[in-house]
Amino acid sequence: MWQQIMRVRQRAIWSWDGFVHVYRTEGSLMQWIVANAVFAVLAFLLPLSAGERGMVLMGGIIVLAAECMNTAIERVVDDISTEKRDAAKQAKDCGSAAVAVTAIGVGVAWVCVIVGLIW
Repeated sequence: MWQQIMRVRQRAIWSWDGFVHVYRTEGSLMQWIVANAVFAVLAFLLPLSAGERGMVLMGGIIVLAAECMNTAIERVVDDISTEKRDAAKQAKDCGSAAVAVTAIGVGVAWVCVIVGLIW
């Protein structure tokens, strides 16, 4: 049992280290954190159901996760080689697209919630 607890602890430390790295090296993560803070305030100020609130808050967190994965892709590509290669560009662009698609998904969720409030 103790060994399992230590494994969970170690994984949490590694995850936090990764998040801190992205925070320190990728300005876009800070932009998403600020956007999440603004939308979190809105989520608690607007008369949303618990499900709606949870959905939009979770979506924002998923965008942060996508940004972390995008950074991981960029680091691996750059570690392999810094020379310009089509495959490297495509990998980085796909990572960036993943962030954009998740952000669009959150935007769609917000539009649905707001339209539901208006109607």
